[in-house]
Amino acid sequence: MISDLQPGQSRWVRKSGWPLALPAVLGSGEGGLVPRRTLAMSTSEEADLLRLEEVFSMTLARTISLILQPLLLADPEPSDPCGKECLRLLQQLHESAQRLWEVTEQSLLSFRQRLYPPSGGLETVLLLSNADHVLQAHMEYIKSYTDCVVVQAFQKVSKKRSEFWRSQRKTLRQLLSSGSPGGSVGTTVYQALLQPLSQHVQKYVLLLLSLRDTLDENHPAQELVMHAVTVFGNLQSFMGQALDQAVATQALWHSLSSRLRDVLCTPAHRRLLQDSQDIPVVVTPLRAERVLLFDDALVLLQGHSVHTFDLKLVWVDPGKDKCALHILTPEEEFSFCTRDPQGQVEWQWKVTQAVCQALCGKKDFPVLGSGRKTSVPPEYRRVAYTFCREGWLYQATYEGEWCRAKPHGKGTLKWPDGRNHVGDFYQGLEHGFGIRLVPQASEDKFDCYKCHWQEGRMCEYGICEYGTDKVYKGYFQAGLRHGFGILDSAPKAPQPFRYTGHWERGQRSGYGIEEDRDRGERYIGMWQADQRHGPGVVVTQAGVCYQGTFQGDKMAGPGILLYEDDSLYEGTFTRDLTLLGKGKVTFPNGFTLDGSFSSGTDKGLYTQGVLDTAALPPDQSSTHKRQLGLGTFPVESRWQGVYSPFRDFVRLGCPGELQEALLGFHMQSSRELHKSQEYLCCERTHPEDCVGSMEDTLKELLQHRKPEALQQYLRKALNNTQHPLGKLLHTLMLTFQATYSGIGANKHLQEMAQEEVKQHARELWAAYRGLLKVALQRQGQTLEEETMESRDLQVHGLLLPLILPSFYSELFTLYLLLHEREDGLYSRGITNLSLFPDTKLLELLEVQKHLWPLKDLKLTSNQRYSLVQDKCFLSATECLQKIITTVHPREKLEVLEKTYGEIEATVSRVLGRECKLDMDHLLPLFMYVVSRARIQHLGAEIHLIRDMMDPVHTGGLHDFLLTALESCYKHIQKEDMRLHRLPGHWDSRELW
Repeated sequence: MISDLQPGQSRWVRKSGWPLALPAVLGSGEGGLVPRRTLAMSTSEEADLLRLEEVFSMTLARTISLILQPLLLADPEPSDPCGKECLRLLQQLHESAQRLWEVTEQSLLSFRQRLYPPSGGLETVLLLSNADHVLQAHMEYIKSYTDCVVVQAFQKVSKKRSEFWRSQRKTLRQLLSSGSPGGSVGTTVYQALLQPLSQHVQKYVLLLLSLRDTLDENHPAQELVMHAVTVFGNLQSFMGQALDQAVATQALWHSLSSRLRDVLCTPAHRRLLQDSQDIPVVVTPLRAERVLLFDDALVLLQGHSVHTFDLKLVWVDPGKDKCALHILTPEEEFSFCTRDPQGQVEWQWKVTQAVCQALCGKKDFPVLGSGRKTSVPPEYRRVAYTFCREGWLYQATYEGEWCRAKPHGKGTLKWPDGRNHVGDFYQGLEHGFGIRLVPQASEDKFDCYKCHWQEGRMCEYGICEYGTDKVYKGYFQAGLRHGFGILDSAPKAPQPFRYTGHWERGQRSGYGIEEDRDRGERYIGMWQADQRHGPGVVVTQAGVCYQGTFQGDKMAGPGILLYEDDSLYEGTFTRDLTLLGKGKVTFPNGFTLDGSFSSGTDKGLYTQGVLDTAALPPDQSSTHKRQLGLGTFPVESRWQGVYSPFRDFVRLGCPGELQEALLGFHMQSSRELHKSQEYLCCERTHPEDCVGSMEDTLKELLQHRKPEALQQYLRKALNNTQHPLGKLLHTLMLTFQATYSGIGANKHLQEMAQEEVKQHARELWAAYRGLLKVALQRQGQTLEEETMESRDLQVHGLLLPLILPSFYSELFTLYLLLHEREDGLYSRGITNLSLFPDTKLLELLEVQKHLWPLKDLKLTSNQRYSLVQDKCFLSATECLQKIITTVHPREKLEVLEKTYGEIEATVSRVLGRECKLDMDHLLPLFMYVVSRARIQHLGAEIHLIRDMMDPVHTGGLHDFLLTALESCYKHIQKEDMRLHRLPGHWDSRELW
């Protein structure tokens, strides 16, 4: 509605949004049009434009009040669908006419404000300053008008009040130009609603061209005038095309059967662009009697069958034959064959432009393909589509990116049964990262697959969370678990378990670890076809260990049975691990029983053989015989499934697109994703967010090749799980924990774990070298060869100290268990020695008195040397205690070296000169310091140092000090026996 108008503007009496009355005459008094004699015109063209706008405004107002309003009142509440549709379209036409009138009034006002009184330039005129705004109002009117033409709304509605319209025939014809032919009322209404607009636009163009000729080339409004000329010139062509398409479409609906019309005449704004009856085509391999090209769809008719193809999902390929045209759609591919090349050109041009128009979402302007090059539809598009053909995509709706009629890029698939897949696609198949949810029969249960896909099947690394609450994290191939992976049951499952190991074609196969928490046992060994098969070790929570050969998930044949007390059975077993047949038992005290074993009716064990009690007890320092897995599972072949993906990645040159498939990703749990519906966004933490691109990783590698820089770089890389080296180390930590922690923490696996840590260090160094080789190749350089000696030096001196903390907890626990008996004797010795004051202990250990640091002691008057405890060699004692705060053997050896230095420094201070201690003097002093340090589990510490130390220290000072520490440890174990030969009870008075 128009409210208060400026002085001199036409004023209308409005009701219900419609102008009902007109000014009496052009140029009348107040409230009418501005008298012409008062206008101060700069040019006659501007005056003509002003008068043109005045007349068009009046015509629009009369059209609204004399035609459109009565049309709406002819049948205000129709009952049939056809009548309702006509009324809806007429209402749209009325609204667009009113909008066009309002814009015309605004344009008229801008003319008057410029010309009366004269002010501003041509740039202030709405027709020039905002020609697109004026154009839009005209376009809306044309669209609404042609919609009415297609359904013959004017003819149908005018019949409702035929007597009224016959009485208005004369008035209607006054709206038409002279010489307009007569006709039916519907035809007259049809012409009266279009002819004034058509003539008005034509005059616009002529007057604007004249105005352009009156302006200088440098006039500031010259460009605006030229733009307006182009806009309204194009509008003329567009009006003709829109009307032709509307008439053709109306004729088509009239020629079709009611059944076909009901199917095709939806939506109402659909327009016919081409009919095969005009330019014949033959469709192959599909059959079609008739082909119809609309502005939104391509339709093939065969009898009563209708095949409709959304133009947004139509790709056009010129055929090799000049008379053929190839059409690609999501579920069909077919060709158009014409009689001659010209027909093929016409169809190709029409279909191509129609596809462009459909993708734009509106009719092309000015005219489809006129005055410019033929548009080329984009190869890549983003559209939603529901598949109808039988197959794995049946009834699925895909919304996302397409290329050449195939899902290609990022998108989402949804099935009616609740399945959906969101991720990357390539040529119609899942390819790249994707998440798939598959609902289960029970409520709120579903399988969630978060992984990489290749040609529609899972591959590389993935995480699968099943409706049974099982979780698999590992690698896939061809849609099946393949390579290394971890399958974990729910914590509260009836039979909780975890499998960590290798898979082949969806089944456990190769080396793997299974923890059965319900039975309290762990299996370490080989698998085949989801069953234990081949050499294996079973460790129970009770400390019993089995080693033998398994077939069909059962152990049979010869094997080894070890008990917690180190009793050893070597012989044959039944499938339920019962001793049967010939065997030999070696007891902890060295006795042996060699004979035959069987089980009785009361499930007891019966044996017949020879018991040998003459054998000596086994040496406690020799534990190799009772270590399992050595030689049975070669350390080089245990975890190849962990290293294989990395080796393949390096072999391919570390391509960035495979970075995530190697390193994995982090995402919310499937339940959280399902509840928040965020799985449709497919958001996750990408490796590049944490460590940068692989290109950056390789460049950084080249910048840290010097020893100190390399050590810092490797430490940083190994601590980052999104770095290739850090990812490898993290995965190896998982395998180590799965094998040796919890139920697997058994002393009989200590050497197996020890050699595994060393192997991991060698493999990680090889992995670093592989990355370095790729980085150098990208720079056009080659990696120098490495000798065995230099490799071992780097493995033990550089890499092993960096990775040992990752395995230390589980590894040291095994050392504790293995040397528990020795450490028990050592602890008793330490306890007994701690009862002695410093002077008595130094005397007991036969430390020469001139080396006693008594002058360092500051005593009160009530203290005596014979009562002082934990004061002598205090700095050395405190230094040695730091050995338990370190992890790597090298660091522990450095603590020993510093302790030795503190002992010598103390002795030198006592003697007043520098002193170097020999073994005879060092060992008693060292023993004193060790006894006062009271280090728990010293035997485990010593053996770990000896097993894991760098071979370069063999025979040097560190080896000497470690040997001294071992000697102290053994002597302290024997002190319990020696103390019985000393005075048995010390009176407190004797200690003075």
